[in-house]
Amino acid sequence: MRYVSTRGQAPVLDFEGVTLTGLASDGGLYLPESWPQFSADEIRAMRGLSYPQLAARVMAPFVDGSLSPDDLLTLCEKAYGGFDHAATTPLVQLDGQHWLLELFHGPTLAFKDVALQLLGLLFERFLESAERPLTIIGATSGDTGSAAIHAVAGRDNAQIFMLHPEGRVSEIQRRQMTTISAANVHNIAIGGSFDDAQAMVKRMFADRALTDTLDIGAVNSINWARLMAQVVYYFAAALQLGAPDRKVAFSVPTGNFGDVFAGYVAAQMGLPVERLIVATNKNDILARAIRDGDYSVGESHATITPSMDIQVSSNFERLLFEANGRDAEALAAQMDGFGSSNSLALDAAQREGIAAMFSAYRATPEDTLAAMRWAHDKCGEVIDPHTAVGLHAACTATMADEIDASIPVVTLATAHPAKFPDAVKQAIGIEADLPARVGDLFALEERFETLPADYDTVRDYISAKATR
Repeated sequence: MRYVSTRGQAPVLDFEGVTLTGLASDGGLYLPESWPQFSADEIRAMRGLSYPQLAARVMAPFVDGSLSPDDLLTLCEKAYGGFDHAATTPLVQLDGQHWLLELFHGPTLAFKDVALQLLGLLFERFLESAERPLTIIGATSGDTGSAAIHAVAGRDNAQIFMLHPEGRVSEIQRRQMTTISAANVHNIAIGGSFDDAQAMVKRMFADRALTDTLDIGAVNSINWARLMAQVVYYFAAALQLGAPDRKVAFSVPTGNFGDVFAGYVAAQMGLPVERLIVATNKNDILARAIRDGDYSVGESHATITPSMDIQVSSNFERLLFEANGRDAEALAAQMDGFGSSNSLALDAAQREGIAAMFSAYRATPEDTLAAMRWAHDKCGEVIDPHTAVGLHAACTATMADEIDASIPVVTLATAHPAKFPDAVKQAIGIEADLPARVGDLFALEERFETLPADYDTVRDYISAKATR
């Protein structure tokens, strides 16, 4: 499998190359040169597979030339062996049409574990003979950081520097990052927003003063390998609900657009996806882009769904590339304009292509709390606020008759409710307890550095601390 950049000027790489590279050297994001296809019969043959077996089957075309099928299966069995549910990503029925796909049964109680437990193993495998360590630099709005740190902590030939916006992640999210004491883990709180952190990380990939001395890799969803692993649970859910002989719609709480783009990839591979519903909070740049064609940065608002407090959604570039017929030159010009103006108008072909599969809805804080109460009072389920944003969008779409009543709608449940205890208490008046398996986070010492949202300061800190 060969991978190309959305901006057309970076080298074509194999799977090992894109896994270790992350962001393309031209500032673009890597995608497969063409989408692998499964026939309906091939999808039917996936029924009854265990999650690791399904993961290996779905991902096999993407790793061709870098990993054998047996090697991939071994890595998948190791990655998902520690999840606390036998199904890895179980489905829960809410009513006659609505379902939850629970993606929080990994070590840090968030959907990021599904991809990052595998990505950590891929790094270790590909770095066995590395001459110097891979320096992983990432930004997190809450969940990516802890999942990535848990996946990389203590592994040979890798070190991780994770940036989070100071005071804008939940206390549990922060402690899941900062209480890991491994020598190869470095946490940085910056005095800005997630968008500030993400912009700095992207800039570092193009900073020759840094890249000449460090081999830099990514764990954010700009890394294709991470997004690839998320494709699997769309197959897992749809197969349980009758695919390929029945269509399924998905509602996805969305910040950086990686999780919902994985659903688009599943559809390109042959999975019968009826609709992908993009669910946003007050930071609604994606809803505006999909609804109105206006991808313009607004003010970043702090909300009760901090993992979605994002204005610049990196993976949206991948969808724009697909929607303009993979015209890399035109996409590069669009993104250059966006970089200078913080505004991008989708062209007619992009709007039409996106509208064919995607819808988008925005949830206010009141909508979010109401969805949490509905799930609890009517369905007996306690959900986190991010999942509630997705559920609000799913219910809005079905009530508007956008999706036929015969088609199941699966909302991705992206985090355990105990990660956001204040929002749960506000919505339904109960305490959501952390599972015992995460330990007593409040008894452990935190380790992190607080830095201003200044690029040179953060870059110099990483350069000084990194092992070469």
